[in-house]
Amino acid sequence: MNKINNIADVRRHFRNNKEPVYFISATNFNLLGIGDWVGGFRHINYIDCFDGQQRNVFVPREKFPRDFESIEDINNYLLEHKEVIDFIGSRANGESAGVAAFLMFDEHTEEICRQLGLRVAFPPAALRSRMDNKIETVRIGNKAGVPSVPNVLAKVGSYRELLEVSRELGDDLVVQTAYGDSGHTTFFIASEDDYYKHAEEIEAEPEVKIMKRINCRGSAIEACATRCGTVVGPLMTELVGFKSLTPYKGGWCGNEMFAGAFSQEVRDKAREYTFKFGEALREEGYRGYFELDFLIDMDNGEVYLGELNPRVTGASSLTNVAAFAHSDIPLFLFHLLEFSEVDFELDIEEINERWSHPDSVDSWSQLVIKHTDESVDLLTQAPRTGVWTMAEDGKIGYDHYSYHPHSAENDREAFFLRISGAGDFRYEGADLGILITRGRLMDDDFQLTERARAWIEGIRGEYAGQPLQDPAVEEVAVTHAIGGGNFKIL
Repeated sequence: MNKINNIADVRRHFRNNKEPVYFISATNFNLLGIGDWVGGFRHINYIDCFDGQQRNVFVPREKFPRDFESIEDINNYLLEHKEVIDFIGSRANGESAGVAAFLMFDEHTEEICRQLGLRVAFPPAALRSRMDNKIETVRIGNKAGVPSVPNVLAKVGSYRELLEVSRELGDDLVVQTAYGDSGHTTFFIASEDDYYKHAEEIEAEPEVKIMKRINCRGSAIEACATRCGTVVGPLMTELVGFKSLTPYKGGWCGNEMFAGAFSQEVRDKAREYTFKFGEALREEGYRGYFELDFLIDMDNGEVYLGELNPRVTGASSLTNVAAFAHSDIPLFLFHLLEFSEVDFELDIEEINERWSHPDSVDSWSQLVIKHTDESVDLLTQAPRTGVWTMAEDGKIGYDHYSYHPHSAENDREAFFLRISGAGDFRYEGADLGILITRGRLMDDDFQLTERARAWIEGIRGEYAGQPLQDPAVEEVAVTHAIGGGNFKIL
C-alpha cells in the first residue's frame, strides 16, 4: 500500500480494511461507534448490553462459573472460551487472526493472543503496567516539565511518619497508592482517625504519593502518541464523587465535553502539558492511546498533573463521538494506525491546531450510574439500551433501539447503555448503566443540573429488584458478580 499522508488516506484505509480488528472487554462502552469507521471491526464482550440486537458485538452464549478479580481475568476468560476461539478462527484472514485491543490486559493475555495468532495493538503489558504506576507518572511528568500538585513520594509506616515526610505540605493531605481506581485508592487524611481508616492499605505499599490537598476541579484529556507526534483531544470536565451516582468518595462518575470547559488559558496549558507528556512517553517507549487527569486549582488557576491512564478510558466514549472526531477521524484510529503495518506521515501540528478550535468541540455529557445503596438484591427489571426521551415534567420514556450516542439528537434525548440487566445482582458499587446526552449536566459551580438529576432519578426508577433474605446468599452474590471484586469494569 502507498504511504498515508493525510486524513483522507486514513479514512479510506480503515474503510477498506479487511483484517479483523477486535475490542475485547467486559462491555463495548469505551469504543462505542468505532465499528462505523473500521471495516472488519468487532467487539467481543462478556456482558450483552444490547439483548442480541447488535451485529458487531459477540458475546459467548455459554457462561461458566468463575470468580473474576480484574478486567484482565474477564478478557483472559473470553480469549480461552471455545465459542470465542471459534468465532476468531472463522474470521481469520490467511495466517493472521487479526488485531486485538483491550481496556486492560496482562502477560497471560499476550500469550493467549500469540497462540491464537492475534496481534496486540498496544505496547507490551509490562511497559504499560510501569506507565500506569502513579508514582512513575509523577517522575515522568517532572522530567517532561509537567508539574504535579506539591507532593512527596515516600514509604509510610505510621501516622507519625506520614506527618514527618509531608510536614511542608500542611496537615490536610491526599494519599494515593501506585495502582488502582481513584475511587478506591485515593485517601483524604486530615486527622489521625482518617489515617487509621486506611492505614493497612497505605502501609502495605513500598511507596505512596502524598499530596497537599487543594481546592480543585478534576478534568480529563485524551491523546495518542504516534511516530509523527502526539495528537491531543479537548479538555473535559469530570464528574467526581456525586452521591446520587457513586458510593465512592472521589470516584469518577462521568464527564462533560464542551468548548468553554475552563478558561482558554487553562485549556491551552492542559493541551501543552499533554503534548509534552506524550512526547515523554514516546521516549519511554510507550506509544498509542492515553489519558491524563489534570487537577485545576480553583484558587490560583494552576494546572497540575493528576494521573496517567495508558489506555482507552471511560472518557473515550465522548472523545470519539465529538465534532472534531467526525470531521477528521476518531482519536482511536490514530492508535490503530500506529499499530498497523502501514507507513504514514501526518502533520500532527496541523491536526492539533484544528482540534483546539472551539468550533471543533460540540457539547456532550455522560453519567456513569452505579447502585449507591448498601443493599443487595436480584434485578427483575432493567431499562433497555437505546434512546430515551424526557418530557417537560422530567419523566422519561423509552423511544427506540440504537447502538450509538449520536442517535440522541437534542438535550431532551439521551442514549442509555445498560450494563446490569434482569437476572443480575444489584449491590453497592454495581454499574447499572451509562447515559450519554448532548449539552451539559453540571452548572458553572460543578453541581448537577436539574436535568441531570431528572435523568438519574428516571433511569433508577426503571430498575426493580427482589430482595435476598439470606445474608450468606448476599455475600456469595456480590463475590460472584462482575465488578463485585471491587474492580472497575468500564
